Amino acid sequence: MDKLYIPSLEDYGRVAQSFLKAVGDIPVIAFSGELGAGKTTFIQWLCKELGVTAEVNSPTFSLVNEYFTPEGSSIYHFDLYRIEDPGEMYDIGYEEYFYSGDRCFIEWPEKASELIPEDALLVKINVLNDRSRELVYDLPQ
Repeated sequence: MDKLYIPSLEDYGRVAQSFLKAVGDIPVIAFSGELGAGKTTFIQWLCKELGVTAEVNSPTFSLVNEYFTPEGSSIYHFDLYRIEDPGEMYDIGYEEYFYSGDRCFIEWPEKASELIPEDALLVKINVLNDRSRELVYDLPQ
C-alpha cells in the first residue's frame, strides 16, 4: 500500500504533483472517501497540475465533465454520487470514456463498482483526526 498525506489545504498542490509522478500514465483513477473527504478538491489540484486552466467543478448532476490539457488531451471527471442504478452509466456511454485511454477521475466509484475497469487505480481518501487527509492506494507492480 502506498500512502500520501495532505497535512493542510496549502499542501494539495505539492501532493497532487507527487501523486501524478507516482501513478504515471494510469488512465482511470477512482477516488472513494466519505462526503467532504476532499475528492473533488484533490481532482481540482490534479487537473491544475496537468495544465487545465478551465474551472474544475464536480459534475454531480451531469455525471461527467470534460477538461482539456494545453496539449489538447481530454480529462474526464465523473461524480457518481447521485446515480441510483449503475445502468445510468450506459445512458452516457461510460465505456467510451473509461476505455478511451484518456485520463478519467471518478468520484464515488462504489456506486457503479461493477463498471469500473479492473485495471483502474483505486484511491481511498481518509480524513484523519487532525482534519488532515491520507491517500491510500496500491500501485500495480
